[in-house]
Amino acid sequence: MGRVLTRMNSIASSREFLFTQKDFERVRSLVKNGAGIALSDKKFDMVYSRISRRIRQCRLTNANEYLNFVESDRQEYVQFINALTTNLTYFFREKHHFDFVENTVVNEWRARSPAPNQLRLWSAGCSTGEEAYSLAMTVKPFVNSYPMCDLKILATDIDTSVLVKGKEAVYDVEQLKGVSPSQRIHYFKKAGEHLHLLQVKDDIKSMVFFKTLNLMDHWPMSRSFDLIFCRNVLIYFDRPTQQQLLQRFADRLKIGGYLILGHSESLGDVAKQFDFLGKTIYRKKS
Repeated sequence: MGRVLTRMNSIASSREFLFTQKDFERVRSLVKNGAGIALSDKKFDMVYSRISRRIRQCRLTNANEYLNFVESDRQEYVQFINALTTNLTYFFREKHHFDFVENTVVNEWRARSPAPNQLRLWSAGCSTGEEAYSLAMTVKPFVNSYPMCDLKILATDIDTSVLVKGKEAVYDVEQLKGVSPSQRIHYFKKAGEHLHLLQVKDDIKSMVFFKTLNLMDHWPMSRSFDLIFCRNVLIYFDRPTQQQLLQRFADRLKIGGYLILGHSESLGDVAKQFDFLGKTIYRKKS
């Protein structure tokens, strides 16, 4: 025990800013109350690393002083949430979900008589836009075949900084590892003179609408959705909050609409409202 305490004291003394367990609990409370996100004990070092950047940028001296600032300034609270939001994503992540959309969902749309005149898709927790644009590329052939169908993709995230990048739609070529050579040719263009950067073409960009949304707040969308992607988002919430959000997603889906979650996520008690199709794909029952 003495060795553990000695090591912890050594780590603490090597930090640039004072960050105590009390500070960590305060961070957890702010994040949970404002965004519904539950931070586990093992996130202590991650939290310190991320808020220390904000402490430095705000020219403050310690975590307590910074958290006082967060509590008194709404704009800084947004930056605080941005700093603590994990944004790991890439094009066609968990590709089987996009294969399902292409081979099953789109074919169902094609088989409708009459053809759908309006379709609404939602990428909830869209991060920097790769998921939403992957979805747009997947359904683009359908849009080309049915130009009278009004298809829009809503892309939302609580992190305002990632939404800026999503709207710009400029990505390093290393981020396009899931994009096929054909898709790269058809849906991307050079971003200026930068050889290592590519930008999503305008016809794909025009299908996606980025909006700031805290999932714990009021959802202003008035229409129901045909398809909702909410992947690797629920893992940041505790179980009661997950169930609350899943019910809200269920309420916003049309009958027969699809909800697609991340590989480690499940519906829990909301499952009775859906048919499970495998690989975290669910269809809303009538």
